[in-house]
Amino acid sequence: MIASINLSILLPDRAFLHEDGVRSVVAEGGQGSWGLLPNRLDCVLIVRPGILTYRDKDGRERFVAIDEGVLVKTGADILLSVRHAVDGPDLGQLRQRVEQEFQRLDEEDVEMRSMIYKVESGFIRRLLKMRQS
Repeated sequence: MIASINLSILLPDRAFLHEDGVRSVVAEGGQGSWGLLPNRLDCVLIVRPGILTYRDKDGRERFVAIDEGVLVKTGADILLSVRHAVDGPDLGQLRQRVEQEFQRLDEEDVEMRSMIYKVESGFIRRLLKMRQS
């Protein structure tokens, strides 16, 4: 019998969270909520954007806002791979952190689009200059 879960959340550029001794995990899949306990059969779950809830080794409920991704449970390990994740001690603070993260991502998106526009315009100018020569 497995007594606890080792939960890991991975982002494309880093490990976001690793916590041993987790008692339970609840994630949103395409078919609704999935509760995962230590002795549940191994599975793979496509997760939807939402709130991942888990109980740590002290029994405290923890929350992580996640983007879409894949959850794999094998034995005592749960590995969740998502594009974005934000954690918070309670739902109120989590909401604030998510809003801040979305604002940051929107600002980065505007900067990236501006940079792409500059690169494209420079390329077109050079191409036209070459054609005229």
